[in-house]
Amino acid sequence: MGIERGKNVLDKFLSLFAEVRGGEGFQAVLLFLNIFLILTSYYIMKPVREALILAGGGAEIKSYAAAGQAILFLGAVPLYAVLANRFPRRKLINTVTIFFVGCLVLFYVLALVKIPLGVIFFLWIGIFNMMVPAQFWAFANDLYTPEAGKRIFVIIAFGASTGAVLGGIITDFLIEPLGVYQLLLVADVVLFASLIITNIVESRVKKTPSGNNYPGRENNDAPFKKGGAFKLVFRTKYLLFLALLIMFLNWVNTTGEYILGRTVKQTAEELVSAEEVRNLADQYVSEHSDSGKNAETLRAEYFLEYTEKYIGNFYAKFYTVVNITGLLLQMFIVSRILKYFGVRIALCILPFIALGGYFIMAFFPVLSIIRWAKTAENSTDYSLQNTVRQVLFLPTTREQKYKAKQAIDTFFVRMGDVLSAVLVYAGTTWLAFGTKQFALTCFGLVMVWLVFALLIGIEYRRRTARSAESARVGTLL
Repeated sequence: MGIERGKNVLDKFLSLFAEVRGGEGFQAVLLFLNIFLILTSYYIMKPVREALILAGGGAEIKSYAAAGQAILFLGAVPLYAVLANRFPRRKLINTVTIFFVGCLVLFYVLALVKIPLGVIFFLWIGIFNMMVPAQFWAFANDLYTPEAGKRIFVIIAFGASTGAVLGGIITDFLIEPLGVYQLLLVADVVLFASLIITNIVESRVKKTPSGNNYPGRENNDAPFKKGGAFKLVFRTKYLLFLALLIMFLNWVNTTGEYILGRTVKQTAEELVSAEEVRNLADQYVSEHSDSGKNAETLRAEYFLEYTEKYIGNFYAKFYTVVNITGLLLQMFIVSRILKYFGVRIALCILPFIALGGYFIMAFFPVLSIIRWAKTAENSTDYSLQNTVRQVLFLPTTREQKYKAKQAIDTFFVRMGDVLSAVLVYAGTTWLAFGTKQFALTCFGLVMVWLVFALLIGIEYRRRTARSAESARVGTLL
């Protein structure tokens, strides 16, 4: 065992938020900035996506396109595996990221010549949002031992959370003076900056090959064996359990979002029938009596505007609370949970929160209850669960990190969305489900999710024990 280096000022500062050892701080900050810029770029693009898909096709087309993303991943994931088989790490990351950088320039040019982009951009950004962050986390996994990653990933994941917040702020600030399409170029510059940081980290690792590598680790530039990403998932029990856990997690969460959205809309419609709102509608009719529209049309116009404003204000406040809560959890709580309770306990916290939330929703289906249940679920998902999800890939091979992780973080995530859409369609079309029935169904799905969490926790402990033993033997040799 080597002697631990003394902590510099940066290491000591970061130790306020996670357990950082001497010499680990600078690389952690670089990786923080890396994922920070990737998520900032994505959240700058999101309003462009919404504007193009809703204006060009409507909410129904958006729903169908979301399901179509899962089908595209059946081709995108094997293609990524082919590249991973042929290219070393740096070339793989550079090639994939530069492809997406080039696509943004192409989309901007196509937008200028008025070519409809709604569906194709929606599909593209869905692939980008899954593949590029998954590639980053594979890279980060490749740099740390399971023990070190469990500590440092808390700081890196905080970069993702802050990037998401800043991306929204930048968009809000720039969309008025620049316009929708120019945001594509802003996002492009930010994404390219993230690639520069990736290469800086890679160069530092090359200069210090001992770095965070542990004895027995494969050569970082060694090509992978031929074979597909899905094959890796289905032939490895640990990866298969992890894929199914992610699928059930997303199935539950997306269905929960439907329950919340449905309840918000119902509440808005109930408020429209209130006497106070009807009086305001009468006042609106009086003020616009010279518009040439009849009273009934004006009243319907006001009710629609009121409903849209209510829903918009609700979600603005909801997402603000979720994001701030997630940031605080990431900053002060996540590292303590991982340090004192370990990955196995941390992995079970979100499903237990979801169990309690959907049980309460089933018997008290009111907006205030549903709102705070989803706030607890989403903020924990964005902070603790996201960090644990990345930590779970630490005790895997490099090939599994780059290839199988792409399949799990893309296709299986989207399959959760597809299954949720099927459940919602069946529940509303054939089964006449109300909030109680949807919530109880989610409760049952969470029970299955919890079983996978327990199984993964057991296998994770076995794998990390083997990694620690390999490192100890290698050090002795």
